[in-house]
Amino acid sequence: MSDTTTEVLDRIAAYIGHQRWFAGKGRDFEVTDVRTLAWLPGDEVTVQLALVEVASDGGIEVYQVPLSHRDEWADGLEHAHITEVDGRHMYDAMHDSAAVELITLSLTSADADMTGSLRAHRVVPRELERGQASVLLTGEQSNSNVRVGDDLLLKLFRRVSVGHNPDIEVLAALSETGSAEIVPLVGWLDSTDDDGVLDLAMLSDFLRTASDGWDLALTSVRDLFAERDLHPDEVGGDFAAESHRLGVTAARLHADLAAALPRDTWSGAQITAVTERMRGRLTAAAEQVPEVAEHTAALAGAFDAMDKLSGGVAVQRVHGDFHLGQTLRTMDGWRVIDFEGEPATPLTERTELDCPLRDVAGMLRSFDYAAQSQWADLLGDHQLAQRAREWAERNRAAFLDGYAEDSGADLTGSAAVLLRAYETDKAVYEAVYEVRNRPTWLPIPLRAISRLAHDTGGAS
Repeated sequence: MSDTTTEVLDRIAAYIGHQRWFAGKGRDFEVTDVRTLAWLPGDEVTVQLALVEVASDGGIEVYQVPLSHRDEWADGLEHAHITEVDGRHMYDAMHDSAAVELITLSLTSADADMTGSLRAHRVVPRELERGQASVLLTGEQSNSNVRVGDDLLLKLFRRVSVGHNPDIEVLAALSETGSAEIVPLVGWLDSTDDDGVLDLAMLSDFLRTASDGWDLALTSVRDLFAERDLHPDEVGGDFAAESHRLGVTAARLHADLAAALPRDTWSGAQITAVTERMRGRLTAAAEQVPEVAEHTAALAGAFDAMDKLSGGVAVQRVHGDFHLGQTLRTMDGWRVIDFEGEPATPLTERTELDCPLRDVAGMLRSFDYAAQSQWADLLGDHQLAQRAREWAERNRAAFLDGYAEDSGADLTGSAAVLLRAYETDKAVYEAVYEVRNRPTWLPIPLRAISRLAHDTGGAS
């Protein structure tokens, strides 16, 4: 939309600046352009699939902001209203059920009316009943997930770049092999221009009876805090058995990924290149978080130890952002979701082969987060703080046991060195993230950083 006025650009900037999926919070930025990929016409709403270009001191970033255009003001969508143009109201389409239906129809109906460069790829046939309500889920921080009716989940990628999105690439490969550790892919939308392919959205089944892994872990922690005098293994809500099963699921997922997608072995020089990236992230974090700077030399020791490995480290495609919030507990076991990787990381890095222990380290950090997320309850209460530590240690150990049992991996020796380096790298990333987004949660990664800085052994 080359004729976008400065006022509209400013209104879009004001809107996206407060959204959870916008990574530019805390920096000065401006919206410099809005580019239309396609129009989806409907009876009461027209959807404009649009890319928004954002300029800041961090460079140029591109976000997908689908816009629904309505002739009349829509009650209940005040929070998603962006501006008014030529007498028509403009909303963020992911909050608008009629707009979500049009996007979903483009993925389920071969007769969908689409314009522009939009293409639909249908993997599994699905019928969409018209007029169903949609619900924007609140757990996702980097993209927008919308439940459509009772049985479908539409995920729209907010931060986009040229290239195949790992979530689609990995799920398509695993769906083809019949992996039991995932929710199969139904289809996806992309757009092609002179620069290449942009993956825009994907559709999968919605598991109505599934429970979010993060929520289940928090419930276990709350049960423990309610008892106060009991240890984690003495409380009815003990989570260790589930953590063990989740470790088994992680091991099987890694086996499925290794079978379906490329794998390789790192040389000593490749390990050095990885540790150099880790040191770079540590240096950058020390400049932003003074508490990290206090431990820089000790933390770098974990990367130095990894760098001394001579090579022979098996690498493959991994999840890349593995934590409790990326898991679902179903009636027949755990499922893993969201294979996009860390969206703030460049796409080329997210699709690189890596050691599976990066995922293992991510889940270890997640157990710490679950135990300490109710931080206000722990301040000044040493007994609850001790119970939180016990819960984290018990569930970290159970997860590692499950992973080792199913994979046959020996998590001592060089594996312990790798695991400690990956967990250190993750904790450093978390410190920067919390400073920028949730300062009150900063003590959680700082506590891990202090432990890791004083730990000369493994990560468990």
